[in-house]
Amino acid sequence: MRKRSVVIAGHRTSVSLETAFWAGLKEIAEQRGLSVNRLVETIDAARGTNLSSAIRVFVLQCYKDEPVKD
Repeated sequence: MRKRSVVIAGHRTSVSLETAFWAGLKEIAEQRGLSVNRLVETIDAARGTNLSSAIRVFVLQCYKDEPVKD
């Protein structure tokens, strides 16, 4: 578990996620041409649960929606 600071709407907050989720979040942000902070802001705006859980579900859903590579 790693705790990192992110900025959401100009406010710094800490988020604790497993290393694999941080790596996935960074990869998705790069693929979309966004910073991790900007992607987290987007997730935050749409969440219905705590931020760490919302990020995990988002990352999982992104990878789940990818086509299977042979």
